[in-house]
Parts: sequence; C-alpha cells; structure tokens
Amino acid sequence: MTGAFDRARTRISALLPARADLAEMARAPRRDLLAGLTVAVVALPLALGFGVSSGLGAAAGLATAVVAGALAALFGGSNLQVSGPTGAMTVVLVPIVAEHGPSGVLTVGLMAGVMLVALAALKAGRYMQYVPAPVVEGFTLGIACVIGLQQMPNALGVAKPEGDRVLVVAWRAVEEFVRHPNWTALALAAAVAVVMLVGARWRPALPFSLIAVVAATLVSQLAGLDSAKPIGALPSGLPAPSLGFLDLSAFGTLLAPAVAVASLAALESLLSASVADGMTVGQQHDPDRELFGQGLANIAAPLFGGVPATGAIARTAVNVRTGAGSRLAALTHAAILAVIVFAAAPLVSKIPLAALAGVLLATAIRMVEVGSLRAMARATRSDALILVLTAVATLALDLVYAVIIGLVVAGTLALRAVAQQASLDEVPLDRGDHSAEEHALLAEHIVAYRIDGPLFFAAAHRFLLELTDVADVRVVILRMSRVSTMDATGALVLKDAVQKLHRRGIAVMTSGIRPGQRQVLDSVGALDLLRLEGREYATTPEAIRGAREHLELAGLLPAVPTPKTHPDPRAASEERAR
Repeated sequence: MTGAFDRARTRISALLPARADLAEMARAPRRDLLAGLTVAVVALPLALGFGVSSGLGAAAGLATAVVAGALAALFGGSNLQVSGPTGAMTVVLVPIVAEHGPSGVLTVGLMAGVMLVALAALKAGRYMQYVPAPVVEGFTLGIACVIGLQQMPNALGVAKPEGDRVLVVAWRAVEEFVRHPNWTALALAAAVAVVMLVGARWRPALPFSLIAVVAATLVSQLAGLDSAKPIGALPSGLPAPSLGFLDLSAFGTLLAPAVAVASLAALESLLSASVADGMTVGQQHDPDRELFGQGLANIAAPLFGGVPATGAIARTAVNVRTGAGSRLAALTHAAILAVIVFAAAPLVSKIPLAALAGVLLATAIRMVEVGSLRAMARATRSDALILVLTAVATLALDLVYAVIIGLVVAGTLALRAVAQQASLDEVPLDRGDHSAEEHALLAEHIVAYRIDGPLFFAAAHRFLLELTDVADVRVVILRMSRVSTMDATGALVLKDAVQKLHRRGIAVMTSGIRPGQRQVLDSVGALDLLRLEGREYATTPEAIRGAREHLELAGLLPAVPTPKTHPDPRAASEERAR
C-alpha cells in the first residue's frame, strides 16, 4: 500500500512545476518579457477572431487566451508553448454550438480537460510520435481550408447562412453576396489579408496583423462605414468563475464531442510543442506534462466563459523567433491580454468583423507550407494518398475522423509494405560431404525453402499458397532462421500448410526456429506437428541428414552410415557440451 502511494505521489510531482522552471524564468527575464509582449500583439486579433468564429463571441476568445494561456504556460510541458483558441478547435466547436448551444461547448471543454488530465496520468503523451507526417500535413491543409471557408460570411459582410457543413455555408454566403454585395466588408477583409501576407515577407518581425486591424478600425470609424459591422460590446473584465452552464443530464450526449475535443487538443498541443523543440537547440518538452497543463487549462477556461484551448503553432513560432527562453514569455502574453480585456474593451469592440476575417484568411493561407506538401506528395504514392485523403476528410467530415482515417490508411499501407518484404525462396541444398551423385539424388526428392522477413497476418496466406503448391517431392525443408517475427496467424497458416503437405505424403522438416517463436508455434499446436517423428532441427545440415534418413526408410535412397542426428536442438547442445 505504501509503495503504491509513493508511486502515485512521484507521478503527481512529475506533472507539477519544478524549481528548474523558476530558474529558467529568472535567467533572461527581459528577453522573455519582450517576447511575451510581441506574442500578445499577434495573439489579440487571433483570439478575437477565433472567439467570433466559434460562435461564442470575441469575449470568449479573449477569456480563453488569458485563462488557458496562463495555466497552460505554468503547468504545461514546454517552456516555449503558447496556448489559446485556435482555428483547428474552432472547426470542431461550430457544429457543437449549433447542436448544443454555448452551454454545451463550455461543458464539452470541461469534460475534455478532465480527459486530458487522465491521458497525462496514463502517460499517453509518448504516442504522439507515431502519427505519420502525411497525416499531420493533410490535417493542417484541411484545417487551413476550413478556416478560410468559415470566414466567408464575415469577409463578404453577409449574415451567416444556415447549415452545418462549412462548404454549404460558404457557398450560401457567396450567393447572398451576389444578391446583395457588401463591397466595404470585402475590401476591408482583403486589405487586412494582403497587408499581413506582404508584410510578413517584407518585415517578418513586425506584427502586421495588429497594424492592419488597427488601420481597418480607424478607416471604418473615421469614414463612417456603417456597412462594416463591428465586434460589438465586450465586458470590461473577466466574468466571475461559475459552473452555472453545467447540465449533468447532458453528459451522455456530449461525451462524443468531448472525446473529439480532447483528441484534437492533445494532437495539436503535442504537435505544436514538437515544432517548438525543432526550432530551438536544447529544448525538449515533456508530453505527459503538456497534456496535464492543457487539461487544467481546459478545465478552468469554461468557468470564465472560454472555449476549449490548445497549443497554438503560429503563436508558439512567434514566441520562439522573438527569443523566448522560458515559460515567462507565455505568462507575459496572457497577462498583457488580461490588461487589454480590463482597460481597452471599448476600443476593441469597434474592430470590424471583416477585419478579423481578413486576419484569419491570411492565417489560413500561411498555414499551408507548399514546400512540405510538395515534398510529401513526391515522396511515395502512399504518402501522397494519405495526405490527400486526410485533407479531404478534414474538409468534408470531421477533424478527429480525418485523423483516424489517415492513421488507419497509413497503418494499412505500412502493413502492406512490411508484408511485401517477406519472401519464400527456394534455395539449393547444401552439398556437405555428399558425393555429386548422391547430392543429385537428394535434390530429386528434397526441396528447401528459406523464409525471410515477418510471418504474420498480412503476409501469411501468401506463404500458404506458395508452400502447398510445391512440386512432387518427398521432403520439404523450411529454413526459418531469418523469420524476423511471427504472430498467431502466421503460426496457424504454417501449421495448415504442413498438414496439407502431410496429406500429400510430403514430410516437412524445419531448421533454425528461434526461441522467441517457439511459444507462438506451441500455442497453436504447430510445434508438436513439426516435431512429428523428430522433424524439427537446430541447423540446416541436420535437417538434410534427417531428410536423407526419411528417404532411406522409404526405400528411395540406399542406406549408408550417417552421423547421429539430434532432432531436439537442446539435446544437440547437451551432446556437444559432453
């Protein structure tokens, strides 16, 4: 009991902030404070935009950036990660808002946070490394397309049409714009997007998203552009924490959406942390602690009216590029956004929705790495297929379903590739000390095959066909020393092949079975069958001598004195030791 308690305490302490984190924060605070200020400037329009896109409003986006951003920075597993509302999460939340309303989204966020904490306790973070790169690239491409399509109503200045499919909503928005064009909104959105895209190439260090939004707001106010609809009133501060949204009776219907949100939060956060590690030298995130920090962030954010949060790749990249070295930068980003919420809410409320749509359109375009997509498409046909399939599924179905489909297809293709590496090759008999005439006589009645690679469910049935199609001989020798792995299906197929050969009067002898494969063969009864009449040998020469003895007993070869054979490899080893 004491041992279990100690292990639990050790596990919990490993997920909590340590003294090393404080030491890192004190190493170069000036640099981290400057990085945090820069990230806050970049994050403000994104938080507002993603809050609006989610359906809960700009205030929800700001609350998420402040509360979740601070907690994830403090408890997360990366020194450089910046968390908050993201486009990928918005894609998942829109249908939840449509079906269950704002309270449903808050409940889903709380449930997802608990699930993330549970995943951290189960040490599930390590499995992120098994997600193939084509799945990640296709997932990112699909998200970028969905984010761009989601902005069509605000960018065109029309009311959001009815519909739960982003393609349908975008098309209806275009139809409404054609009937009643709003050129002011379109011009603002396009101008903000162009300024961001061109400015990022001209002066990457400048926060052109904020510059463009401020300029669009000033133009809208000074010119009296009534057709440029603003965000609207924002609360001058965070609401008091409350669980008033919680409806215990809705847990059953919200379980599936919560699993989807938790899965996406884990995937995107760990991916973002990995990207941050790759952009620096000497930084390495703790995946389980990152899940724990994101879990706490998502438990707390709904209490303040915030949407579910994840690690944000774009903001994290800005954080790294501006010189952040510790989690103080992400904490500073959250603190500055909190000040804006309390001090500048009236000014923020005047930002046109079209300007925020332009920010998100530019963000979606910048998410697409053309070089990475081209390289992935050129790598192999399988990689190209996985990328396209994941992207299309993301656009047409659901983000979590898209990842699952991508993983299933990638796993299937990988198994197919591994199965193709397995082979069953006929090999010439070792001549040994036999004369040429005797060797020719042996070759007439004996055929030897070497099995290379894995003998498992994806490749085993091909072996059955090849083995049972053997020519009219009296003995088949299977050389199994190069079998890399074997599962129960492979063992059963091998057993089936041996039985079919026995029914044709062909004896089967094996050599080189590895110790790790004996348990599998024994569990399905194949080992007893192979040991029938002493036909399982340690080496190929011993198997050939055993085959010759079998032919002598059948009267197909003249009896000659032969060395004593040892059917059982352990007996042979003991004999050699003596």
